[in-house]
Amino acid sequence: MLAFIGQRGTLWWHAHVLWLRVTVHGAIVNLPKLGVPYLFPKPNKEVVLVLGEWWKSDTKAVINQAQKLGQAPNVSDAYTINGNPGPIANCLANVTSGSREKYILKIVNDALNEELFFRIANHNLTVVGVDVVYVKPFTTDTILIAPGQTTNAIITTTQKVGKYLVAVSPFMDAQIGVDNLTTTGSLHYSGVVASTVTNLVSLSPQNSTKVANNFINSLKSLNSAKYPAKVPLTVDHSFFFFTIGLGINPCKTCVNDNRVVADTNNITFVMPKTALLQAHYFNISGGFTDDFPSKPLMPYNYTGIQPKNFATNKGNFNPNKDPKTFNLVVPVERNTVGVPTGGWTAIRFRADNPGVWFMHCHLEVHTTWGLKMAFVVDNGKGPLESVILPPSDLLKC
Repeated sequence: MLAFIGQRGTLWWHAHVLWLRVTVHGAIVNLPKLGVPYLFPKPNKEVVLVLGEWWKSDTKAVINQAQKLGQAPNVSDAYTINGNPGPIANCLANVTSGSREKYILKIVNDALNEELFFRIANHNLTVVGVDVVYVKPFTTDTILIAPGQTTNAIITTTQKVGKYLVAVSPFMDAQIGVDNLTTTGSLHYSGVVASTVTNLVSLSPQNSTKVANNFINSLKSLNSAKYPAKVPLTVDHSFFFFTIGLGINPCKTCVNDNRVVADTNNITFVMPKTALLQAHYFNISGGFTDDFPSKPLMPYNYTGIQPKNFATNKGNFNPNKDPKTFNLVVPVERNTVGVPTGGWTAIRFRADNPGVWFMHCHLEVHTTWGLKMAFVVDNGKGPLESVILPPSDLLKC
């Protein structure tokens, strides 16, 4: 049984083995309790839209070949909306609506490696929630959504009866290869005839940092008496200074004798032979070490990491000036946050859940290359603040 306490909106479930989440994924829609209304007028209909990526080849073979060669994997062949790759395969996702109605779109980004822009021709979207928390509603014509994130947005069908293009395209402001195709669906008003020409929508440029930042900076928590931000105003530890980056390691069997790797504070994660939680709980030596550096082992330009998102900016973090810009009043709470290329993000969180917690990049290729680590949260006082007993049928091997 799953219990969702204090959460409202949409969650994302997915496989966590290799690249299997390309098809093993879905949305968990967390509705208000019976008798408890939304904070906005109840929509006429709720529509779940899962955005994804699609390869013509078996994705397991794609990543296995890349690891063997030590190079980046082939980019996807298409993006998808609810599994439909759009006009490339003559397979569009269609949403039918009536006129003058409100719909809440529950959007999930399950793409393996790309942040995505989402737009609908001639329609604005009112964002009301992200990652199972309400936000201060704001109106936009473009949603930016990173892998692992969810966004709830309301659309009102105020246009004349017709067809309106739904477009999903990548956001990438670095000079690296991406799937630069656009997948499309269609919003159909009830009563529209098949021969009606679809209203088109202009796309945000692939490297449109301005559009991306406008969306990110518009996200604010409610921070009301009923829905407080719960932002830690003081911190016990402020020494976590993470840098994330890409590099190469020697590899005699790889192309050019090098293998692409990713790292946190210049350390690339190596998969353990014993489960980290098991090693922690049973005090098994050799499973992991607790000497992870609180800052990079060597200096270089960096990007930071992000639960409560106080600030995001380009360039190097200035510890003397940048903390003054932190949003400690209405910061948005997220479980996945995009970090800008060549920039930084500041977060705060409470370590109030004992155990071992996986922190990793949600661009799957970066996770494959080693951009991941684990937080160990020690037990507190009493059984409610301690790791529960392992199951009686826990495998011994």
